[in-house]
Order: sequence, then structure tokens, then C-alpha cells
Amino acid sequence: MNRGTSLLAAGSILLIMAGQASTGLAAETFKVGVINQRAVMERTKAGQRALQELKEFTANQQRILAAEDEDMKQLERELKEQEAKLSKAAKRAKQEQFRAKLEQYQRQLQELNRDIQLKQQEMADRFLRKIDEATSAVAKKAGYGAVLDIGDESTLRVVLYHHQAVDLTDRVVKEFNRRNR
Repeated sequence: MNRGTSLLAAGSILLIMAGQASTGLAAETFKVGVINQRAVMERTKAGQRALQELKEFTANQQRILAAEDEDMKQLERELKEQEAKLSKAAKRAKQEQFRAKLEQYQRQLQELNRDIQLKQQEMADRFLRKIDEATSAVAKKAGYGAVLDIGDESTLRVVLYHHQAVDLTDRVVKEFNRRNR
């Protein structure tokens, strides 16, 4: 979730809470809980499997790229070694071959990065939906009116303080594992 979305979500929650207070629900207890979505993903069995799958996918893609990188280095070495011996036409042909290989390598690198980002986004989307479902089940069962993500260093932290008693992360992990074996 980016900063703008986080701010919008936090603002929406505050407006909802204010709206409920003004509609007479203020007399009732309004419970707010927090979770750490990243911790849920890292601590659930399905999340650990998906993170391992992503790690293996990335490592495999990097091995392919490393082989291409080695080919590039070999071609460059050959070009330097043969440079003095080659005619101008042969030298130009080798340089063109190297340039074409370099362009291909750069395209593969961009494609690799795009594939990894796509895989990460697909995984995140899939898990966020499942985390939302597990969080909703826990919140409804325990009577929470809202649950916020506490975020981390890489995201905007909407929740600046929370008491440990309102942290539902452990319960959400259990519910997630129960639902997603």
C-alpha cells in the first residue's frame, strides 16, 4: 500500500469512526485493533511457502542472467584478445556482435525485473485478500469495529502507538492458517 492510499484509508477510518460517534453509536464501545500484515505473511505456512517460491523463482532468473553475463564477458575478452589480429571489417563485425548481445542482455534484464515485480505483485494481491478475510473473521468474532495495519519502515505508519492488547496479528495468523492449509 503506498503512502497516498494509506493516508486515504486512515482518513476514511477516522471519518467512519466520527460518523458513528455522531449517529449515536458513541455510547457503545468501539473497539479498534491492529495487525502487522507483513508479519502475517511471514508467519503463516502459506505465506512462507509463497515467499520461498518467489525466492526460488528469483534465484532461477538470476542464474539465467548470470549465464548471459558470462557469455558477454567471454565475448568481450575474445574481442580484446583478437583486436590487434583482426581486419577492420572483422573487428567491426565482432563489435557489432558484442553490441547486439549487450542490447539483448539489457532487454533480458529489464524483462527479468518486470517478471519478478509482476510475481511479487500477484503474490501480494493474493495474500492481502486472504489476510483481509482472516482479519475480518477475527474482528467480527471479537467485536472490533476497525482493524488497522501498523505498517513498518517501508510503508507509511498510520498507527503511531498501540497497546499490545489490541494487536490481533497472532489471532489473524492462526485464522489464516486454519483457512489456508
